[in-house]
Formats: sequence, C-alpha cells, structure tokens
Amino acid sequence: MATPEKKVKERAKKILDELGAYHFSPATGHGGRKGVPDIIGCYEGLFFGIECKAGKNKPTKIQQYELNRIKEAAGCAIVFTDTMESAELKTLILKTAIEDTVGRLEKISPKEKDKKYWTNWALQNIS
Repeated sequence: MATPEKKVKERAKKILDELGAYHFSPATGHGGRKGVPDIIGCYEGLFFGIECKAGKNKPTKIQQYELNRIKEAAGCAIVFTDTMESAELKTLILKTAIEDTVGRLEKISPKEKDKKYWTNWALQNIS
C-alpha cells in the first residue's frame, strides 16, 4: 500500500513526465545525502528540486536547508503538497524557467547579442 507521501511523489513525477522534464529520485539512505529533495531534475535548462509532502507535514530543517541551497544556486526549489493542483507545479516550473531565461538574456549586452546573431547567421548561411 502506497503511503500518502508516495502518492504525492508519483503525482509530481507524472506531471514532470508530461512536461518532458528530466528527473530522478536520489538515494538518501545508506550513504546518500540527508535532506536532498525527493525529486531532482532539469527542465529547459532549469535545475529543480521538489520536496513532496502529504497532510500537514512540512520540510525538516535539513530539507529546508537543501532547498535554500538550490535557490541560492539559481535553481528552483519547490515543496509540492497533496493539496496543490497539478497545474500549480507545472506553472511554478514553467514560470521559473521562463524568468530564468529572460534574466540570462537581459544580462547579455547589446553588443554581445549582435555578435551572437551574426555568428548564428554565419553558421546557418555559410557552408
């Protein structure tokens, strides 16, 4: 019989599969790192960690520490609960991926953007 938290994990994985995201559940026992989120993955260049919780459960201190480290490294850290709608998880991941991409593009100077345009043009049109 699946535990309530396992059902939340399965739901999250199904959503990630629908998005086409790369993801896995890391080993946390017997030599694995404590506090690592239940699901680690990448979508459209965005690294994410998802901690799954059922009922009134909240992340432990070590789990919250690991989620904060992911955020500090410009990743997306999510606590996905059994009360959240599937669309909320998709929205969080997609919104963060878009904002991350826009943020990276805004940091590129106009001169660099111009160089990239001509480099791409040359690669596509000169053989």
